Amino acid sequence: MNTESAATATRSTVSETNRSRVLHYLYTHGISSRASIAEALGLSAAAITKITARLIDADIIHEVGGIEGRKNRRSIGLELDPHQFHFIGVKFARSLVEIGVFDLKGETSSLTDLPPVKNDAIPDTIRIIHETITTLLDNDPSIVAIGMAVPGPYLRHEGRTAVVSSMQGWRTFNFIDEFLGAFRVPIFIEQDARAGVLAQYLLDPSSSNCRNLAYYLLGEGVGLGVIDDGRLVNGAQGAAAEIGHVSIDVNGLPCDCGNRGCLELYCSAVAIHRRLTETGIIPDSDNMTHKQACHALFEQAAQGDADAQALVHEIGRYVGYGCVTIFNTFNPERIVLGDIVAEGGQPLLDAAREVVDERVIPELNQATTICLSKLPADAAVIGAAAVAVTQFLEHPSRFFTIT
Repeated sequence: MNTESAATATRSTVSETNRSRVLHYLYTHGISSRASIAEALGLSAAAITKITARLIDADIIHEVGGIEGRKNRRSIGLELDPHQFHFIGVKFARSLVEIGVFDLKGETSSLTDLPPVKNDAIPDTIRIIHETITTLLDNDPSIVAIGMAVPGPYLRHEGRTAVVSSMQGWRTFNFIDEFLGAFRVPIFIEQDARAGVLAQYLLDPSSSNCRNLAYYLLGEGVGLGVIDDGRLVNGAQGAAAEIGHVSIDVNGLPCDCGNRGCLELYCSAVAIHRRLTETGIIPDSDNMTHKQACHALFEQAAQGDADAQALVHEIGRYVGYGCVTIFNTFNPERIVLGDIVAEGGQPLLDAAREVVDERVIPELNQATTICLSKLPADAAVIGAAAVAVTQFLEHPSRFFTIT
């Protein structure tokens, strides 16, 4: 690259960075004046005027009339309207695929569970996904991107999941080959737990200022997404923080990954369903989906059934063993439990806390909050949309022509 080309590329990068900073500010603070944006970002009034003019011309932000500005002066407000742009989120979870449409703030327009996926009929599910997304795009021109949350360990450079316990048919499926470029809007693919932590970080007010955050996914598999000092933890291949395949019993049950005693063999929805079928605590559980079986267990425990309560407590303690690993590996400020198993609620959380209180260094324990997800829908499907929202905020020129 010659000197002139390098300078042009540098200016383009700086311009995109500043556009992103303005969008992030408006996303976080709502309607704001140019002067307040300039002051907050440390940019000149002239620079902000130029940046915002281009964003207005691209129809990304707009003026909303007079607002009270600095020194009680009236100013023209600018807004990034959270309802103007929609994003599709697709969650893949072994036997469950969920598709939703959300706005910039995670408000749900629609949410659909596809028919349960069977290991030998994955191509049928893929066909339904294509048809569903195409229909959503045809019916909603405000959709600007699609995010997909897929089981880990997801090898992001290859486009496939290395291990999908209990449903190996997904292992040969390549998400990049199948979906990239398939629709009129861009697609972004992320491991499900990392998508979940982005959702917590972007969309849950109680977590939005937390720069060291962990999302502990307890679904058909077990996963972990971590934001460390404001940055998403990825790993060389995109397979960092695979807590579901951390062994909690070196002589324990064999796992499809090749390890023994993996955490997800004890507290995932699949593992719980297997226990219910073995014990008979929930009648006819072998004819239920994993999600239905877990819901039945939690409902029966809430009604006072002693056997169900004992099993929820046991599962909660296994969840707690995972929390201990999270404490000692990542030292987050907050651990958020989400997905199917987290619907065990307070009894499950209390059992997990028992283990943490027994086994975690007191100083770390006292400085860390463990809570249940407060998002209105499953964090992974909202998180899939949040992956796309993040790209929208950080790289607006990928979505719009900005002159």
